Amino acid sequence: MMTRRSLFLNAAATGAALTLASASGAVAGGAKKKGTFEGRSKHITTGSVKVVKDRDRFIVELGEDFSLDNGPDPRVAFGKDGTYDPNSKLGALLNLKGKQKYAVPPTMDISGYNEVYIWCEVAGVPLGVAALS
Repeated sequence: MMTRRSLFLNAAATGAALTLASASGAVAGGAKKKGTFEGRSKHITTGSVKVVKDRDRFIVELGEDFSLDNGPDPRVAFGKDGTYDPNSKLGALLNLKGKQKYAVPPTMDISGYNEVYIWCEVAGVPLGVAALS
């Protein structure tokens, strides 16, 4: 049975999920951008998130304290100044709680984003947003 986690791990094994951008100025030099989730659309979303550069890779890391109450088809993505970008999806949320990592595709320039979203693909609404600083 193919789960979200096994799908992500299978992609990682082939290198598809872990090929990350190296030229973005968003977190140049290994610096971190971080934030804390706030719930949206009557959902409870809490916990920390950070965007880190690991060698030449950018990764979005949800903290061990991350929690989402529920929601159909949640996705991890970026946005700017309160506006979700549908072209910035990093993948399906792997778990409703706990530490998770999501690779940023090599074609995505993350320098223009200042928020991480947990987005409900089915309903087209945010479940949680974290402003990055």
